[in-house]
Amino acid sequence: MKKTEILRRLSSCCLGALLIGVLAINTGCATSNPKQIKRVGMVVGIDPDQIDEYRRLHADDYAGVRDLLSKYGMQNFSIFLQQMPDGKWYEFGYYEYAGDDFEADMKAMDAEPRTKEWLKVCDPMQIPLPGAKGWTEMERVYFNQ
Repeated sequence: MKKTEILRRLSSCCLGALLIGVLAINTGCATSNPKQIKRVGMVVGIDPDQIDEYRRLHADDYAGVRDLLSKYGMQNFSIFLQQMPDGKWYEFGYYEYAGDDFEADMKAMDAEPRTKEWLKVCDPMQIPLPGAKGWTEMERVYFNQ
């Protein structure tokens, strides 16, 4: 067999193995176990007189505590605002936790001086649901991967 024929067959085999690997990863058949992501949805009321200030504090150009969220494994953190038919305003928050120890990371983030200052400003703007002290975590009933 000629050298060029051997190289062609070898290239075909390598390409085939690569394609099988890519398909296995993309279809979830790979043997590696990807990190579980904790997805959290939460809700809290907001004082309608504080909405403009709350929006200002959470504007894209206001750094706030964004770096701390990332430092402690929180990603895709989003907050949505909606006035409900009863006239009350609510915030819906969503984030994904990609760290290794949720309880320890949340405790460490809560101990950060900037987190404490941030919450001193934002917490009084919010109206917890009856029986809650702050944001209420919601039950996740669906996720489309």
